[in-house]
Amino acid sequence: MKTYVENTKSSTTDHIQGDSKIVSGKIKEETGKLVRSPNLEAKGNAEANEGRVQKKVGEIKKVFGQ
Repeated sequence: MKTYVENTKSSTTDHIQGDSKIVSGKIKEETGKLVRSPNLEAKGNAEANEGRVQKKVGEIKKVFGQ
C-alpha cells in the first residue's frame, strides 16, 4: 500500500516541504530574537529562505508537469 507522499507528484511534495521549512524557520528566527541569539536567528532565516527556494522549485516543476 502506497503512502500519501508516494502518491503525490514531486512538485506537490516540494511545495509542502517548502511551506514546512518556511514555518519552522520563522519560528526559529523569532525564538532567536526573543532569547537574543543571533546564531539561532540566522539559522532560522536561512531555513526559511531554503523553504522559499524549495517551494519555488515545486511551482516550476508544476509548470512542466512533474
